[in-house]
Amino acid sequence: MAERVGGVVFVKVDGQQLRAKGAFTYDLGAPQRKAVVGSDGVHGFSETPKAPYLEGEITDSGTLDMSAIHNIRNATVTLDLANGKTIVFREAFYSGDGTVQTEEGNAKVRFDAVSAQEVG
Repeated sequence: MAERVGGVVFVKVDGQQLRAKGAFTYDLGAPQRKAVVGSDGVHGFSETPKAPYLEGEITDSGTLDMSAIHNIRNATVTLDLANGKTIVFREAFYSGDGTVQTEEGNAKVRFDAVSAQEVG
């Protein structure tokens, strides 16, 4: 039986839904590991923290306050996926560059967070 694995997504900031447009990319923020190699082989690995993030585009409708988006701090951001999963970003903050394209009203958004969790 075929099942839906992609497509429709919903993005919410503190429960308020944004008008998601196109593909979104996210990272749960697992530590970045890099091999430590010596002349005699692999010695192990080093590990550095990485911030979880969510990025994509939303539609800048006439009622969207881009200044309010830019000022988002300490928010809960959720991404509901077509496959039934929800990704929850806690203590999230806007970290995008503020770019808005006028042809279709696309506004690029990026939220970095202190933690993220996959639910469902």
